[in-house]
Amino acid sequence: MNGNGDAGLLIVGHGSTVNPDSSAPTLANAAEIRRRNVFADVQCAFWKEEPSLRDAIFLFDPDSIKNVFVVPNFISEGYFTQTVIPRELELNGRITKRANGQVWNYGEPVGSHPLMTELLVQRAREIAPGIPENETSLLIVAHGTDLNENSAVAAKREAEKIRGLGRYANVLNVYMEEFPLVSDWRVLTSTPNVVVVPFFISDGLHSYEDIPVLLGIAEERSTPNPLPTGDDVFRRGPYQIDNRSLFYASSIGTDPRVADIIVEQATAAARANDSVN
Repeated sequence: MNGNGDAGLLIVGHGSTVNPDSSAPTLANAAEIRRRNVFADVQCAFWKEEPSLRDAIFLFDPDSIKNVFVVPNFISEGYFTQTVIPRELELNGRITKRANGQVWNYGEPVGSHPLMTELLVQRAREIAPGIPENETSLLIVAHGTDLNENSAVAAKREAEKIRGLGRYANVLNVYMEEFPLVSDWRVLTSTPNVVVVPFFISDGLHSYEDIPVLLGIAEERSTPNPLPTGDDVFRRGPYQIDNRSLFYASSIGTDPRVADIIVEQATAAARANDSVN
């Protein structure tokens, strides 16, 4: 997809009313894609921030933008991508033809793109440069929940793909709220080095606070010693625990190459549209 003069891109994020960092990766990706001039217009919309998903329907001028490509900046298929976004954007499938003449094309979430595996491996190398991979366990951390198993499935899929590369001594998918638990990393791994990469779109309460506490590299906020703020928790590593080195990365969705994934997911949606027409 190169310089499509009548195409718009809508990047959909979750957003947050309490965490300003939640929307930061989505906004940064939009700015980068605008710089590339791939689309005539690039906009963002959020579930918990402005502009809202309901308002997104009116963000693109139907006189100049004939095709709108929607890419969810989410890790996995699930409740938001399958129910909330289609409902709020009034989509009736992968391709929706509106009364104003626009055609809205609904793409796959960024977390399902094959490049995500490469980004996870790259992030692990960046946070632990020079560490022998055959003496290192890599943990891919997701939220995990009884409400939506797809989040857990996505982390499991990526762990299996990285494991198949045969690079690390061990590659595990672990979770905050279901087994195997990230808090059990000491018994789940036996290598002298452990690298932890959160499988989240943005850095927020989970990556800044919850996971560090579960790993044992930070104290509960209610104790006299407050948690590190901002990127501090990522810069402090390696953490020495039980004579082992633990490296903690920022969330994978903050990688600038996610912008490439968004464009490719939009391109895939365009190809799907072409195959129908």
